[in-house]
Amino acid sequence: MSTYRDFAHRGSARATVLRTVGTRERRSHLTAPRVPTVGIDIGGTKVMAGVVDADGVILEKIRTETPDKSKSPKVVEDVICELVLDLSDRHDVHAVGIGAAGWVDADRSTVLFAPHLAWRNEPLRDALSARLAVPVLVDNDANTAAWAEWRFGAGRGEDHLVMITLGTGIGGAILEDGQVKRGKYGVAGEFGHMQVVPAGHRCPCGNRGCWEQYSSGNALVREARELAAADSPVAHVLIERVGGAVGDITGPLITELAREGDAMCVELLEDIGRWLGVGIANLAAALDPSCFVIGGGVSAADDLLIGPARDAFRRQLTGRGYRPEARIVKAQLGPEAGMVGAADLARLVARRFRRANRRRVERYERYERYAQALRNPGAGRPSRET
Repeated sequence: MSTYRDFAHRGSARATVLRTVGTRERRSHLTAPRVPTVGIDIGGTKVMAGVVDADGVILEKIRTETPDKSKSPKVVEDVICELVLDLSDRHDVHAVGIGAAGWVDADRSTVLFAPHLAWRNEPLRDALSARLAVPVLVDNDANTAAWAEWRFGAGRGEDHLVMITLGTGIGGAILEDGQVKRGKYGVAGEFGHMQVVPAGHRCPCGNRGCWEQYSSGNALVREARELAAADSPVAHVLIERVGGAVGDITGPLITELAREGDAMCVELLEDIGRWLGVGIANLAAALDPSCFVIGGGVSAADDLLIGPARDAFRRQLTGRGYRPEARIVKAQLGPEAGMVGAADLARLVARRFRRANRRRVERYERYERYAQALRNPGAGRPSRET
């Protein structure tokens, strides 16, 4: 890693620097140092790490399995450190950005809660900074994915963007004028837990009728498995494909069969898409963005999902026919978006620390020269010769 890390300053200065990042992101990303940084994307099943350059190009990436959520937080930290140190053997790493599936506080230092890991009020940034000796930034994975799409993907040129990530559940992020809107406490964008059906399906969050219970990977698989378990004749193709093992039905399999023309799988994706459009219309009423970017694993269904979503959005939009309609587009960066965005956001912190460290080194050198002059009063004075 870069030698500047040897002068890394910890404590109040780091917190102050990080708090200033959010208010200056739009301007800062244009002048951030064009140095490689590492992005880490931590999900429920995998931890992916990559070295990313200033243009969003992935120079190298590696991945491993996510430790079981019963494991201690230090086990996850060990995995992250191993990945970063492995990459730093071959690249000059200047900062590390973490995109975590969970709630991250407004200072981007503490993971308040992560559903797939044993993180509860975990001071992840400080723990990793102490071990890696480079600046570390922690953010929600949907925020980092949205930042990547705004910088390098489907959201380029948009001033008001909302990203929706469809995976096991629904995540989201809001960007306005080039700034990620994290809310007062850092947990804005949890769209998946908006209630859309009173007293509807129970959600793991503890409530009923959450949006993600009707438009997500879990919802898609649940509906398919219910039909297969009931031995419905419309599910015969799906049942045959899994050999009667209902538990083997997955979202990618449903999408594959839909592409092959299976009517039931097409209908299931249409249902998910319609619920997606309903939720997007609600978000448009509240936030009025110019563009919705749809990412996450379920978005791989393309127009089988996004087509019905657009239709439902137009039908449900408040004031339809008398207001501009936001674009609904598929994300371009795929599963690497969170990693790329985390790395790019980390470059903003790298710049401030590079400046601060350079000033500290210069001050140290001045103090050393001054101390040397005190120890050797005659040093540095011109000698007098007769």
